[in-house]
Formats: sequence, C-alpha cells, structure tokens
Amino acid sequence: MIYELHPRQSVIENVNRMINCGDPSFGGVMYGCTSCGTLKFAPFRCHSRFCPTCGTKYSIDRTTSMSFKIVNVQHRHCVFTIDSELRPFFLQDRSLLGLLFDAVQSVILRMFHKENKTENFTPGFICVLHTFGRDLKWNPHIHCLVSEGGIGKSGLWRANKHFNYTFLRNAFRTALLNLLEKKLGPSFIKVKAKCYREHKDGFYVYAKPNKCDPKVVTKYIGRYLGRPVIATSRIDNYDGENVTFHYNRHEDEKLIVETIPVLEFIQRLIQHIPEKHFKQIRYYGLYARTKEQNKKLQLAISREKHKIILSFNRWRDCTLRSFGYDPLKCPCCGQTMIFLEMYHNHQHISLNEMYERAMAKVHPPSSA
Repeated sequence: MIYELHPRQSVIENVNRMINCGDPSFGGVMYGCTSCGTLKFAPFRCHSRFCPTCGTKYSIDRTTSMSFKIVNVQHRHCVFTIDSELRPFFLQDRSLLGLLFDAVQSVILRMFHKENKTENFTPGFICVLHTFGRDLKWNPHIHCLVSEGGIGKSGLWRANKHFNYTFLRNAFRTALLNLLEKKLGPSFIKVKAKCYREHKDGFYVYAKPNKCDPKVVTKYIGRYLGRPVIATSRIDNYDGENVTFHYNRHEDEKLIVETIPVLEFIQRLIQHIPEKHFKQIRYYGLYARTKEQNKKLQLAISREKHKIILSFNRWRDCTLRSFGYDPLKCPCCGQTMIFLEMYHNHQHISLNEMYERAMAKVHPPSSA
C-alpha cells in the first residue's frame, strides 16, 4: 500500500518540535548542588500539544484554567455531534470548525432565553472541540460544560435543571446546517436536504444529567474536556511496521484492539493537529465576562486557592506529584540543587562545554 501524505504547515511545525523535544543541543537549564558539586541538566521541551509529554502538561494547564472559571453550582456535560456525511467538509476546510462553536452557542443561549424571555437568563458554559473518536478517526464534535442555571437581567440567579433534549437536537441541526449553507453556498443545498431527511429528530445531542457538581468539577473537566488524542497507555505494541492500540467502543464499551500500519497510525494522529492560533476551547455567557465581573460570582474553586493550585503545575511540583520524586533533589547528598545557567541559543552546543561552564560556577578555580 502506498501512502501519500501532504502535511499542513501546522503539522510540519508540531512534528519537528516534537522530534527535537528534550534535545539538549537546543538548550536547557543547568542545576548544581552547592554541597557536593553534582550537576544536572534539564533540556527544554517543545510545548507542542501533539507531543506525548508536553501534550499531557498542556492538558493539565488548560484543565486548571477552565476549573478556575467554574461557578459554584451544578453543571451539565453535553456533547453535540454531527452527521457522518458532514465530517469531510470540516476536514477539507478547517475554518468551518468555528461554525460548530457558533451553532452550540446560539442553541444554548436560546434554550435559556425560552425559559424566561423577560429576564433572559444567561448561563456560563465552556465549549471544547474534539476532532477525534476513540478509534482516532476524524469525528469533530463539541463537548460543552453548562451551568444548570443563569443570571437574569435583575441580577438574580435562577436554577434550571430542565434541558429540552428535543429542542437541543433540532435547534443544533438547524443552526449548523444554516451556517454551513451560508458559508458554502448553493452547492451545499442537496447535502442539507439529505441531512433533514435522514435526521428528522435532529443531530444527536447528549445532555442527560451527570454527576458534575462543583466538588469534582476539576477531575471531570480533566477526564472529558482536557484529554489528549490518545494516551500512551493505550498504545500496546510497535514492531517497526505496525502499531497496536486499544479502546473501548463508544456504543457498547466493548474492548477493541486494533493493529494498523504505522503510516496510517501517524496519519490518524496528525489530522487532529489544529491550525496555528485556532482556539479549541471557548468561553461563553457568564464565563466570557471580565475579571471584574467574575469577582461578583461565587466560584467552585476560591480565588485564594488559585495560586496554590497553579504551583502544582510547575515543572518541579508537577514531577513530584506525578512521579513521586523531586527533580531538584541532589541524588548524592539530598540537598536542593540551585539554578546555575540557562542555554537558549537554539544552536547545537557541546554538552561537555555546558558542563565545563557549569562546573566553573560550582567550583571556581582557586587563585594561585
């Protein structure tokens, strides 16, 4: 089988960064122990969302950022899906992915507006775009975390646990198809008509009540909204030609083990690399407000705890929490190593030269 891959510029950039992730020749930080003189070099990372290492750190950071926005009320996790026949349109023209956000935003705001047109209650909701299914194939859909309630024009909060499933399905189908027709023109009319015929009850929207209360909201966001395309724990084997991975099928949770050629595996992965500057997480309603307006809201995670939680995301604390060891603890004497020098030239530098320069700082030559 012949594979012809025509990578997008964002794919080339992310893959190149990932390949060089942790390469000491591209710079890093040198630490040293002032007690025994032991040196440790920590290379810079690529910070690509596609990288297995940096992508996990990115997921942790964005999960933390989302959790800081959450108001101290019950939330509903909703999933907005599309017809499989529409998926190629979003793959061929990725600018259309923004329409998914626009459609979801209009539907949720209208649903709350219908509850009380005078007060026009505004909820807070976060939308996250996933372009992948569990089998890594192209399947764009929106995960949305919606507050079960909103603030009206009078400034009062009103709970709303009734989500009209019929309205959500039909309204999302109509909103999205109208936006696509406006963007694509008359050529889309036949596809639009077919979608209405085959989806008379609208596109599938999951909006059932779930246990997403403020106490577990951070873990919930991390599990459903912040996860990467594939966790390395799901990759079972690579023999040089084929990759074996597993997943639980969405329909019945049956364990599926799949073995595919490595180039096909790479192709499935890189298609999910977003375009540069494309925002896959967007905040709406109450969560789109300014910091001054947010001060009036009671958050699920108090502002006093934000600094402490953010500290857990730093390299040292994150490593200690994830792997159980302190990366700056000297392996020889147990003292805390100090920062000595940073190399950020993005040029090939001899690692021996780095150590010689660092050694001179820890043990400066004695004057004769």
